[in-house]
Order: sequence, then structure tokens, then C-alpha cells
Amino acid sequence: METNQAHADSDLQRIYAQRFSANMEYRKSVWRILVGDFFQNLIPKNSAILDLGCGYGEFINQVEASQKFGMDLNPDSPKFLAPGVKFLSQDCSKPWPMENGTLDVVFTSNFFEHLPDKASLGRTLDEVKRCLKTGGGRLIAMGPNIKRTGGAYWDFWDHYLPLTEQSLSEALENRGFKVKTQLPSFLPYTMAGKRPSPAFLFKAYLKLPIAWRFFGQQFLVMGEI
Repeated sequence: METNQAHADSDLQRIYAQRFSANMEYRKSVWRILVGDFFQNLIPKNSAILDLGCGYGEFINQVEASQKFGMDLNPDSPKFLAPGVKFLSQDCSKPWPMENGTLDVVFTSNFFEHLPDKASLGRTLDEVKRCLKTGGGRLIAMGPNIKRTGGAYWDFWDHYLPLTEQSLSEALENRGFKVKTQLPSFLPYTMAGKRPSPAFLFKAYLKLPIAWRFFGQQFLVMGEI
């Protein structure tokens, strides 16, 4: 079967198990804070939402919504998703098994950089737009900003597509989105390090946007249709 993915499913399974298995509980605790103190405010609780590149469900399991979907190619992902999350296993740049205007929100974190090229990202954004409801459907995208990470961006074997808040915003506008938020610096780069910051510090960090300018190496971009 033809595919545009950069890694085989078994490669993804091995890469992420090695990278994240030792700090899964820590990641859950951080995402509990990120969702409760920040992202839930952007997502009405009656929303239909899809987590694009849902991984082990750290976000989608904790956000409140009326319908929840997770899309990923990692064979391990469905084992970690909470009851009520519908899992879609597929290449995101291929047509999604959804009707037009099904979703209120598409959320994605640290995923676009794993796509093999900009053509794949463009096709993915086309599917996001098609599946979002016209007149307020929202994409929330977070990821490493190559301007802020520098060479550290390439420390991960599965990073392919370098992006900035400006390049992603331009791609969204080209696809018919209206960019509502464009932050070059939001969260620190990664939670995969050997000495992660205590989870409770994220609570204080989110309340101090001035600190984002100094420590944030991930962009936050939001677009609506």
C-alpha cells in the first residue's frame, strides 16, 4: 500500500516506547496541568475534537469534550486511550474517514515536524479544514520552533520538517484559515530529557507569559475557518 509516512508503524512503536516509557507518569501530570489551566479554556466542553498525532493520549484523555477522536500510526496508541476516544489509525495526509464539518476542534502537539515534507503537511491541512465546521472550527497547533531550538531540533531521529510560527501561519492562510494566534514562544522544547522540571512549575509558568519569551521554544498557532 502506498504511504507518505516517514517511518514504518513498527519503527514508530519502537521509537516512542524508547523515548517516553520512562517518564509517562510525568508527562501525564504535565498535560493535566496544561489542559486544565490553559487548553480547556480554548475548547468548549460540547465540542467534537480530534487529537492529531495523539500518541499515548496524554492530551485527549484529559480534555473534556462531547466527542473525542485520536489519530496516529503508532500501534501502541489505542492501548492508552481512555474509553470513549475513537481511534483512527491512518496516514493523516490521506482522506480522513469523516464527513465534512464533523469537528469543532483539531488539536496537535509536536506532530507536524514528523511529517516527511511540506506537501504532506499541505494535504493534512486540507483534511483538517474539510473536517472542521465552517464559521468557528479551530485548529490548535503547537510544535518546536526551529528559530528558537536551533540545532537541538535535529536531536530527534524522527524530525523531518522544520517549522516556525510564521511558516505554519502562512501555510494555514494559504489553505483558507484565518490565523487568530501566532506565538513564537510558548512552552519549553521537550519533556523527553533526563532531568525534567517538576510538573508543578508548569502551573506557575503558564501564568507568566513574560517567561515564555525566555524559555519557550515551541510555537503556538491557532487558525479558524
